[in-house]
Amino acid sequence: MKISVLYGSTRDYGNTEQLTERVFDGIDVNKIYLNQYFFKDIIDQRHDPEGFDEVDDDYDDIISSIIDSDILVFATPLYWYGMTGVMKRFIDRFSQTARDEKFPDFKERLKEMQVYVIIVGGDSPRKKALPCVQQFGYICDFFGMEFKDALIGEARKPGTIQKDAMALANADNWNRHFKNL
Repeated sequence: MKISVLYGSTRDYGNTEQLTERVFDGIDVNKIYLNQYFFKDIIDQRHDPEGFDEVDDDYDDIISSIIDSDILVFATPLYWYGMTGVMKRFIDRFSQTARDEKFPDFKERLKEMQVYVIIVGGDSPRKKALPCVQQFGYICDFFGMEFKDALIGEARKPGTIQKDAMALANADNWNRHFKNL
């Protein structure tokens, strides 16, 4: 079983990464730190007769790395009630990949994936992250992916996720779950 984790933070070893690392402690996962890659915004050419132009960036490398995953985990800090910009830019490109001849089975592969979401925010995230969770649910619905669960943690300053006992307990439960797969 291959698990890929897409980290959407712009901070190294921030609260979201710390919580995610706790979830996957002792588990082999494919870690992708989106902020370490160069990929461009989507240029919407869905309705152009020629389709999408080829884009020279790292995006295809990321897709190649996750396309054979069984489980896809989106880990993002909560920015203005949604995912980070780097995570959103990455997901926006799914529209292009769905029509890309280099990835003819992209949509079919996504349908076989289970999705988990980890979100950490500082201002009542168990309430204010719900639109973000809902957005991931809609993305999964669109592609036929199975949305499994969301883990929400609360932390304001670096390292303060360690004070969120509920998130840590849920992370430990997720860890046991993933170890039993």
